Amino acid sequence: MSKTHAPGSVREILAIAVPMIVSYGCDTVMMFCDRLLLAKRGPDPMNAAVAGGIAAFMMASFGFGLLGYGTALGAQYLGAHHKDRCPVVTTQSWIVALAIYPCVLLLREPAHALFVHLGVPASQIGPQIEYFDIMTYGTLLVFARHSLASYFSGIGRTRVVMRASIVAMCVNIPASYVLIYGKLGLPELGIRGAAYGTLLASAVGIAILLAEYFGRANRQEYAVGRSLILHPEVLGKLLRYGTPSGCEMLLTLLAANAFVLAFHSLGPVVATASSILMNWDMSAYIPLMGMEVGVTSLVGRYMGARDPDTAHRAVMSGLKVGFVYAGILLVLFGVLAGPMVDLFSPSGGTDPVYNAARPMAVTMLRMISLYMFSIALVIVFVGALRGAGDTLWAMSYHISLHWLAAGVLYAGTRWLDLSALHAWALVIVVFMLFSAGAWLRYRAGGWRRLHIVD
Repeated sequence: MSKTHAPGSVREILAIAVPMIVSYGCDTVMMFCDRLLLAKRGPDPMNAAVAGGIAAFMMASFGFGLLGYGTALGAQYLGAHHKDRCPVVTTQSWIVALAIYPCVLLLREPAHALFVHLGVPASQIGPQIEYFDIMTYGTLLVFARHSLASYFSGIGRTRVVMRASIVAMCVNIPASYVLIYGKLGLPELGIRGAAYGTLLASAVGIAILLAEYFGRANRQEYAVGRSLILHPEVLGKLLRYGTPSGCEMLLTLLAANAFVLAFHSLGPVVATASSILMNWDMSAYIPLMGMEVGVTSLVGRYMGARDPDTAHRAVMSGLKVGFVYAGILLVLFGVLAGPMVDLFSPSGGTDPVYNAARPMAVTMLRMISLYMFSIALVIVFVGALRGAGDTLWAMSYHISLHWLAAGVLYAGTRWLDLSALHAWALVIVVFMLFSAGAWLRYRAGGWRRLHIVD
C-alpha cells in the first residue's frame, strides 16, 4: 500500500488518478488538435474525423474494455501479495489481443455499409471511410498500448503511463500538422495525415512502455521473465471478469456512434454543431476515465487485501475529486462556451455552414455543464464496482443508460419532431435522472463480499 499517503485518502487517489487523468488528457489533446487542424479545412473533414474516429474506436472497444480489466485484476493480485501474477495478466492480454484483431478487420466492410445506410452526407462519407480504415488497421497498436497501461495502472505506477502519453502527444501534434498540410516537403494528406500522425504517436508510446516493462527493476520485482506463458487460470479470470467490461464498452460506444450518426443525418448544420459539441464533450469526459482507473485500481488492491472499508474510503475520496472536476467544467462551459466553439471556425471565418451552426453549438455546449456532476458520480461508482468484480451489473447499467439516452435522442428528432436542441436537453435529463442507479447499487454493499483472487 501507499507509504506516503493514508490508505484510501484523497492524496492516495490523486497519486494514482492524476497521472492517469494527465495521460487521458494527452490523448484528448491529440484527438482535439487533429480535429481542430482538420476544421480549418472546412466542416466536412472535421465531421468525418469525429464520426470515423468514434466508429473506429467502437470497433476496438470490446477488446479495449476487456484488456482494460487488467488494471483491476493486476491490482487484486498485488493486494493479495502475488506480484508475480501481475505481468502474467499482461501476457494473457496480449494473447487475447492477437485473437480479437482479425475479427476487428472483418467488420470493416459492414461498417462501410452502415455509414451509407445511415445517410452520412456524400461530401463526408469518402473522407470518413478513409480515416476509419486507417484507424481500424491500427487497432493492434491500441490494444498493445492499453494492455501495458493497464499493467502499470494496476500496480500503481501510473506515472509511467503519463510519461509515455506526454511523449506521444508531443509527437502527434507536429506530425499531424506536417502530414495534414504537407509541410517539410511531404505530400498533403489531409484527413489521412491525421490518422497516420495518431498511429505514429501510439507506436512511440508503446516503445516507452515496453522499455519500462522490460527494464531491469520491473523484471526483477515482478518476475516478468517468467510471465511470458499461457496461464489458463489467469486467462480465465481475465475473460470471465473482463468480457462484461468489453461488452459494456462496445455497446456504450455503439450508443455514442448512434448519437453522432443521428445528429449528422439531420443535415450539415446540425452535424457541424454536434461535432463541435462531441469534441468538447469527449474532451471533458476522457480525463474522468483517468479518475475511474484510479478508483478501480485502489478498490481492486484493497479488495485483494480483504479490506473493503479502506476500499470504500478510496471511493469517497474519488467522488470528492470527481465533483471538484465537475465544478470546474461547470464554470468553463457556462462562461466560455462562445470562445470554445470559435476555436473550430474554418480559416477565413466565412463558411456559411459553420456560421449557421455556431449559435446551436454554443447553446449545446452550455447545456453540457448541467450534467457533469452526474457523469462524475457514474464514473466513480461504476469504477468502484468494476474494481471489486461486479462487472456484470456495471455492464448492464452502463449499457442501459447510454442506449436509453440514444433512444430518447432518436425518438425526439424522428418521431416527436423536436429540434436538435430540445432533443439534446432530453438526453441530459435522462443522464441526470438515471445516474443515481450506480450509487444505489454501490450503497447496497454486495460488492464488499466479492473475491476474485485467493
